[in-house]
Amino acid sequence: MKSLFGGILLAVGILVAGVSGLCSLGMLVMGLGERSGALDFLPMVLLIGGIPFLIGLGLFFAGRSLLRAARAEQQEARPPAANGPGEG
Repeated sequence: MKSLFGGILLAVGILVAGVSGLCSLGMLVMGLGERSGALDFLPMVLLIGGIPFLIGLGLFFAGRSLLRAARAEQQEARPPAANGPGEG
């Protein structure tokens, strides 16, 4: 169950961070064409696009840690390998 939830968090985090990051980049590029320049757009871009980007990164790292924890639990739960024919 941890691996499923971790995978969902990972996917949603990638999508949220990717979409908000690309949107923020587009806003900055559009701001370069204005006379005022991109620096005047920067506070607005950071406020509107930065918060969802950070949330997406948080979801990504939370999902990744859940996946790693699930893999570690699976490794601990496996019994030691039995000796095959011709061994030991």
